[in-house]
Amino acid sequence: MDTGDPDAAPDPEPRTARGHGGPPPEELVPAFAVTDVEADGDRLVYYGEPQIDYGRLERQLWPLFREYGYEVRLDVVVDGEPDPITGVQITERRPALVAERRRVGLQGIPWTNVVMFVATVLTTLYAGTMWYYQPVEGPLDLLAGWPFALAVLGVLGIHELGHYALSRYHDVQASLPYFIPVPTFIGTFGAVIKMEGRIPDRRALFDIGVAGPLAGLVAAIVVAVVGLHLDPVTVPDRVLESEHAIELQLGYPPLLTFLAWATGQQLSYADPAVAANPVVFGAWVGLFVTFLNLIPVGQLDGGHIVRAMVGERAETVAALVPGLLFGLAAYLYLWGDVSANAPILWTFWGLVALGLAYVGSARPVFDEPLDRRRIAVGVLTFVLGALCFTPVPIEIVG
Repeated sequence: MDTGDPDAAPDPEPRTARGHGGPPPEELVPAFAVTDVEADGDRLVYYGEPQIDYGRLERQLWPLFREYGYEVRLDVVVDGEPDPITGVQITERRPALVAERRRVGLQGIPWTNVVMFVATVLTTLYAGTMWYYQPVEGPLDLLAGWPFALAVLGVLGIHELGHYALSRYHDVQASLPYFIPVPTFIGTFGAVIKMEGRIPDRRALFDIGVAGPLAGLVAAIVVAVVGLHLDPVTVPDRVLESEHAIELQLGYPPLLTFLAWATGQQLSYADPAVAANPVVFGAWVGLFVTFLNLIPVGQLDGGHIVRAMVGERAETVAALVPGLLFGLAAYLYLWGDVSANAPILWTFWGLVALGLAYVGSARPVFDEPLDRRRIAVGVLTFVLGALCFTPVPIEIVG
């Protein structure tokens, strides 16, 4: 066998990542042939050529990079440098594995989360003063709305912390909750956490997705029972006689109606000057948010759960959801004998679902089917979510 000129210089070896904490190039063989490695802080770029299809490549290399403390993805990196003679910039698109250091847990003080949370506390306190009919003439007057603010933030916070706790359990990078402040009669648009790492398998996807709705639902039930036992509020004459007063009528979901029946308490009163305690409305917000999050599409909790339960068939489910929401909006508009609020609401969520369906759902690295126990929990979760649904959530009477 011809082995070549023994005196010839050997081919240069690719620069390794040994000094940077990443896996050495030889450990990527035979899945990926490395030609060069560049390090930029906590980011490593392995240039080379994939030797197998993307799915197999990811399943083989993702666990390896994770052992070294990195998240990795296959990408095409645009690299370039000026021509030494003409000076013209020459660019080249090169396949590469891009690895970024995994950071699970807190990294310093999350100032953005803190600022958004404080702002949401203020907006929900302000919303609470409206529900307690407390005029705001100074900062301390906002404290009148603390029961409502605590109810809403408690339910939303426990929901998101359910996601966060299971993310940590499955060693998936996730941020702390971002609360969204909005100066409305609710005070917030909810809260979200940011998933920054890949989902290992369907079990992790399911557990992370289902933990939020179930935790939030338990919190909402507790808040509802407490609120139902609190004294109702009396609407002041100045509000009843005001020309600018707006009456809101809530559509109570079956679960809240059942809790009122089970506790022997009232949700509504014959006297228009008497209303349920605002803490009940805080529970209503929690139940409604639970239903919205369980819409089975895209990156919503329901989308994660369905993707874990049925795999790629979740795309078919997601494709049907916008049509169902648009159909509900059309039915209420044409035959529902309601104001335009509900049709507009479900049209908006139909558009949201359409966008989420287009983006798609999370895809775990390993896609093995779920066990029967988790399938049963998933079905139960959607049943409970349906009990949080009401077709006409809010009616503006006047």
